[in-house]
Amino acid sequence: MKILSIDTSGLVGAVAITDGDMLVSQFSIQYKTTHSEILMPMLDDMVRKINLDLSTIDAIAVAMGPGSFTGLRIGSATAKGLALALNKPIIPVPTVDGIAYNLYGVEKIICPMMDARRNQVYTGLYTFVPKTPEGKSLERTFDMMVLHEQFATSVENIADEINKIGKPVVLLGDGVPVYHDKLEELIKVPYSIAPLHQNRQNAAALSALAAVYAEEGRMISGDDFAPDYLRLSQAEREAKEGKDTEAKPDKARNAAPGIIRVREMTAEDIDDAYNLEQMNLGKEAWNKKQLLDALTRDDTIYLVAEKAGRIVGLCGVQNISGEGEITNVSVSPDTRREGVAYKMLRQLLERGKGIGIESYTLEVRAANAPAIALYERLGFVSEGVRPGFYDEPKDDAVIYWKRK
Repeated sequence: MKILSIDTSGLVGAVAITDGDMLVSQFSIQYKTTHSEILMPMLDDMVRKINLDLSTIDAIAVAMGPGSFTGLRIGSATAKGLALALNKPIIPVPTVDGIAYNLYGVEKIICPMMDARRNQVYTGLYTFVPKTPEGKSLERTFDMMVLHEQFATSVENIADEINKIGKPVVLLGDGVPVYHDKLEELIKVPYSIAPLHQNRQNAAALSALAAVYAEEGRMISGDDFAPDYLRLSQAEREAKEGKDTEAKPDKARNAAPGIIRVREMTAEDIDDAYNLEQMNLGKEAWNKKQLLDALTRDDTIYLVAEKAGRIVGLCGVQNISGEGEITNVSVSPDTRREGVAYKMLRQLLERGKGIGIESYTLEVRAANAPAIALYERLGFVSEGVRPGFYDEPKDDAVIYWKRK
């Protein structure tokens, strides 16, 4: 079976062609580019180099999610377009399953972790079970056993699940370096970390697993395929303005408004930004490493609001293929009625144009009326709801877009 595989679920962009048990070609890149810029050129270059007639492929495999909201949309749209144009079926592969398949034959517990931000990961638990092919005596093949299907959860919870199993575990995925210190503290069983050639999305592994799923009949038409976001890439990032209406009174809340200065965040602001996130989000707050990593990327803009020498606001956006994912909006409780968030976001939207952002998206709790009013004032429009998405307290997530 000849399979074209596409994975744009994370920072890695990857395509591969497999034919039966042979990897014909693969192209993978993780660099300062967006999937919309590289996916079709990668595919076109690969097709030309191996003189492939796309009409000869039998199916298109695609990482179906979870992962980056925009990345999944790009990969899914490409797969659907090709499937419909070529009249070929799609083999949807859960992203975390595909990452786990990098470690084919490993009989330890396998735990992929994709960073979902705010102390959350997309993860699952797997192992490989050996079997002897019919008519063989010493040859072994392996079936991947899903111990816990992919889900979004806290780092603490997945560590607890690993500890309950009580067996050695192999960790992989882009969430591992982000939460390494926390994992080292929480995991109580022997663990190892997959090496660089096995620890990220891999279109060849995706294709190999897709071939297994195809044999099981897990193929659908292009019309029927839709990505499984599980949680949007901005799922743990909420504009907190006005969220806690029952917070304890703060003497500074009634202070006269002062001059608010909005500027780009610097490395010197990380501690204050982290403390502000902690104040607003608690255990869901970004850690210092995440903030520093975001600050040093070429495809992000992070701003802070300063009042009387104190950081009172933080906001950020990441450019993903021309679409700006607003990642953080935090405002100090004592300045929430002084227009801090509005000033920050106005500048963020303007500055985003400078790095190629054309449209913006974010999500917010349905009960957060002040934040919703702010976003609508800025021209955002609600385009969907994810029921029961938030916890503590339980609430729906409203997805907002500001399109060009």
